Amino acid sequence: MSLFSVVSGDMFGLFRSINTNASALTAEQLRMDVIANNIANVNTTRTAEGTPYRRKNVVFEPKGFNGMEFYIPLVRKPPQTQVGTGVRVVDIVEDQSPLRLVYDPSHPDADEKGYVHYPNVNIVTEMVDLITASRSYEANVTAIKSAKNMFLKAIDIVK
Repeated sequence: MSLFSVVSGDMFGLFRSINTNASALTAEQLRMDVIANNIANVNTTRTAEGTPYRRKNVVFEPKGFNGMEFYIPLVRKPPQTQVGTGVRVVDIVEDQSPLRLVYDPSHPDADEKGYVHYPNVNIVTEMVDLITASRSYEANVTAIKSAKNMFLKAIDIVK
């Protein structure tokens, strides 16, 4: 068996798996950054727009998604158009859930009734989201390490 036959065969599946996991690492890193921003703004009652901060969420989508996720695996397509080749960030959206109201007539941002509109950020929710993003990041790092080890083992077999 030549090295060329190994490289030209299913070996590129390892590179594909590394690329898939790398896209997830990038997406989860952005998700953790957005969560950190939410936590940092938990008490921001006035942004540059003059409104209270609103919690933000990251929206993911599979790479190659075109609404035909059940059909695509049945048809031979180039890898960049197949579902399962990674994930991408589609958007960062504001959570439209109600803001927290706190009665504090002495606050400079209090309304005429004495209520202050605080961000719709819940620290417990943000911490749970941060832990899940962190665990997902760790799982993808582990998958990349496993793919690397399989690649090294395949090279050892060819020698």
